[in-house]
Amino acid sequence: MSWTIGSVRVSKVVEHEFAVPFEDYLVGVPDDVVTRYPWLAPHFVSEDGRPRTSIHGLVIDTGELRILVDTGLGHMRPVMGTPGMPSDFLDKLTAAGYDAGDIDVVVCTHLHFDHVGWNTRLVSGRWVPTFPQARYLFGKQEFDHWSHLRDTGGYHNVEHLHDAVDPVVAAGLVDYIGTEHQLTDEVTLFPTPGHTPGHVSVLIRSRGEEAVITGDLMHHPIQLVAPLRHGNFDMDKAQGALTRQAFVERFANSKVMVIGSHFCDPTSGWIVRHGSGWKLRTG
Repeated sequence: MSWTIGSVRVSKVVEHEFAVPFEDYLVGVPDDVVTRYPWLAPHFVSEDGRPRTSIHGLVIDTGELRILVDTGLGHMRPVMGTPGMPSDFLDKLTAAGYDAGDIDVVVCTHLHFDHVGWNTRLVSGRWVPTFPQARYLFGKQEFDHWSHLRDTGGYHNVEHLHDAVDPVVAAGLVDYIGTEHQLTDEVTLFPTPGHTPGHVSVLIRSRGEEAVITGDLMHHPIQLVAPLRHGNFDMDKAQGALTRQAFVERFANSKVMVIGSHFCDPTSGWIVRHGSGWKLRTG
């Protein structure tokens, strides 16, 4: 799947798709959620009514730079006590027209394990950078927060830092950036805190067209119904809710296409008013 925004091409590279209970995302979701919000079907819920989720990266190709936004889970990478899953992410990246050596910039919207997994790969027993020609952009605030969690034995799982973050730091491939950062004339990062302290989203503007990549400020379109409802995965739930509300107010009823970092196909759409809340219009 790909989109064209002016002269910029965005390609989706899927690693995994699955369905989970609504309760994994939000507290207090009604049992008749699909009946109440029929626009969720068929794209965003499974046949048994669970929210469909995608783990994917997005390649922004400006013609001059190839920017990979988030790198998924990684191949058989142990996560929170699980043995990990097989991943053909790099094969799918190649199928989309890009080899690992083609990527100029890797942007991590934040440093959760499912957004940094293919930062590195295991070669002869060592974790090495997957994209050796790229500069990896880590938010300074984000990196410092995760470093603090590791140093203090904090409240969040940090195992992935050892194999998905540390090797690219050691290789000298990381640039530490602020939450407002312009990569090119067309591509800008802007702060969307709450899910994590230094979380960023990505705004693309080219030839009068616009799109925004959410990152994890929302995981599923159901969160548009009531943006102020707290999300289970947000480190700062109150801030995350305010960020979602501000995001909706900024981009709703506009021409800006929203590309969800965990939205299943069709993955993109436009935020429009629906009753007392909003929905994602996909066509």
